[in-house]
Amino acid sequence: MSAPAAAPPAPYESPIPIRAATLGDAIASEWTKIRSVRATVWTLGVMVVLMLTVGPGVALLLATDRNGGIPNEPVLTLGLFGVLLGSLCVITLGVLTIGSEFSTGMIRTTLTACPSRGRVLAAKAAVFASLTFVVTAVTAGVVALAQTAILDGPPASAGEWTLATVGVGLYVAAIGLLSLGVGAVVRHSAGAITIMIGVVLLPLVLALFMFADDLRGLQRFLIDYSIPNQIGGLYGTTMTSTGPTGWEPVLLMLAVAAVVLGGAVALLNRRDV
Repeated sequence: MSAPAAAPPAPYESPIPIRAATLGDAIASEWTKIRSVRATVWTLGVMVVLMLTVGPGVALLLATDRNGGIPNEPVLTLGLFGVLLGSLCVITLGVLTIGSEFSTGMIRTTLTACPSRGRVLAAKAAVFASLTFVVTAVTAGVVALAQTAILDGPPASAGEWTLATVGVGLYVAAIGLLSLGVGAVVRHSAGAITIMIGVVLLPLVLALFMFADDLRGLQRFLIDYSIPNQIGGLYGTTMTSTGPTGWEPVLLMLAVAAVVLGGAVALLNRRDV
């Protein structure tokens, strides 16, 4: 008489609870990535150094003048130069946030862990924009305090202080989001960075060489909506009297970034990685 058959082994049950991944999980993953790579420290570190040296440095140069100070404008406007240079660092980091994953193939692992491509891009955008906004706004505030202490200029209003700190932080974060979207569309870091530098500098450079009368309207448009002029609008100083000022540059850049990110999501859903 044969022995009874052995009972099949019980199926393995993991002690780790199984649940569907959420946007919070994707954000936690992207935060781990962005704070653990050296590119974040280097790019944001260079941005902070530029902002802390250029604006106060110009203020110190003006303070050595006999007349000292800025007679007609609040001293906060000097922060424009450091922000313009620092925005190039944010552009680089915005592209690398997603471009580096395409170049190394890490994007396949990311999308395996989180198949929803829209969720991945949303998590990257949320983490990157939050980090950039905080660093930029805090640094801009320190720069504004330093410039005010160095120079005796017209006092700035509460609205001007808000634009020179919170407004600048939001605008630079929006430029970074636009760079993130371009990086997702192009999927090549060097190419996307080149495109974004062209977006920042090319309109103003082209406008400077438009001498024909028939091109005056286009010239004015390019100057009005160039990124350097929009940053100047946050400080209440623009190259023309018709360019966006106040919160208009922030809203405009956020709208452009939203359109590009929306297109990036559509392309990510249609492409292979």
